[in-house]
Amino acid sequence: MPPSDSALDPPRRRARDLLPRAHVPFSDAPTAAVLLLDDGRWVPGVRLESASYSLTIPALLNAYTTAVALGHESSIVAFVLSRPFRREEALYVEDLPQGPFEPAADDAWVRGAGGNGALPALQAVLPPDLDVSIDGTEDGLQAVRRVSGRAHVPSSGYPVGAILETQEGPSVPGVNVEHPDWARILCAERNVLGTMHSYALPSPRRLYLTCDEDPEGTPCGACRQLLAELAPEATLWMDRHDAAPERSSASALLPGSFRGRALLDAS
Repeated sequence: MPPSDSALDPPRRRARDLLPRAHVPFSDAPTAAVLLLDDGRWVPGVRLESASYSLTIPALLNAYTTAVALGHESSIVAFVLSRPFRREEALYVEDLPQGPFEPAADDAWVRGAGGNGALPALQAVLPPDLDVSIDGTEDGLQAVRRVSGRAHVPSSGYPVGAILETQEGPSVPGVNVEHPDWARILCAERNVLGTMHSYALPSPRRLYLTCDEDPEGTPCGACRQLLAELAPEATLWMDRHDAAPERSSASALLPGSFRGRALLDAS
């Protein structure tokens, strides 16, 4: 029995409230998502566009990967969008390992068709920050190694962790999250950037990265592009395991990056 339409109204209102947080300079078409957890708390997600259009992060994927990085993906009971689901979004939810999820309305999917038709009452937003104190580079690297254990990598076995320190704000985790449709996999760096926008957090100051299986790992081209657009001045610390960590910046990793200024002028 699906939940009543009125039971979906509170997360719908939250999704609409999130729309101004979307980063949509090219389409001017914001989308937002709310993931309702079994205790009533919720996780936000907003659309995050890139000057390289195919790297755009949809709101639904943004919210889900945030939930994984925060360790709460098994608690999701409903997905609610600010507009009706599109086919690709329905296919994404259908293949999630925490399901089965089924449609309850054109803008909502719920786990197990809603069970007895009830959803938990909406409570406070799930805090995005890690419950750790990072005092210097070594603390950051130790913390990000622990975060990488949350990665969902059943296909590659290649866990990656990220922690983003904001300006006078929280430290936010990110991990790579795989999906049966490999086009919908999200890396740790883009995961954490998406969380930053979904929660309207301050500008990034430092980013700690680790690849448990690859001491020489660096951000992929897709992540370099988003970092160059959204965190160009942030300091990057890349874990090198037994060797000294490597310091860099998004601008140094992708010199001459494409920013799409002409596209903005034309829109």
